[in-house]
Amino acid sequence: MNFLRFLFSGIFIRQLFRMSLVLVLFFFIISFGLRFITNHNQYKKVPDLQGVLLSALPEILEEESLRYEVIDSAQFVPSLPPLSVISHIPEAGSEVKENRKIYLTVNPSDYRKVTVPNLIQITKRNAESLLKSTGFQLGEITYKDNIGKDMVLEIKHRGNTIEPGVLLPKTSKIDLVLGNGIR
Repeated sequence: MNFLRFLFSGIFIRQLFRMSLVLVLFFFIISFGLRFITNHNQYKKVPDLQGVLLSALPEILEEESLRYEVIDSAQFVPSLPPLSVISHIPEAGSEVKENRKIYLTVNPSDYRKVTVPNLIQITKRNAESLLKSTGFQLGEITYKDNIGKDMVLEIKHRGNTIEPGVLLPKTSKIDLVLGNGIR
């Protein structure tokens, strides 16, 4: 019974009113403060950076109050200049807040280097498929007297004989010297 009397007493109702007033005031302070701190509804458009050189990026993004970070540079695109932007996240035209970080994929300076597979003593057909699967191009094919018809005897690059395991840029032309089947 004393508890019910306390719930309807003037002291309890005044304390409840004061607590509600403090909570409402606290809510408005937080709400307006967050809008001010987070720059609510203040966006910037991300410029189109595709093809822009890495050396020109700081200037362009500083004007827009944006930051950048290079996240990848493994894929070489020959149609774009070396060390230029291939793509970026967020995409061009997206609306972002000030000081947002733009993540870039950059064109490396050249194709990555790949190990030349061991083609010696395998057939021309297998050598062609192995070269294509590793990213090389088949160059000139020459024949030499050897009993193994269409068997790879030597591997050449730019006229020089090379050994399997040598590192060459991807898409390099590899020339093959094959046996012609004559003793």
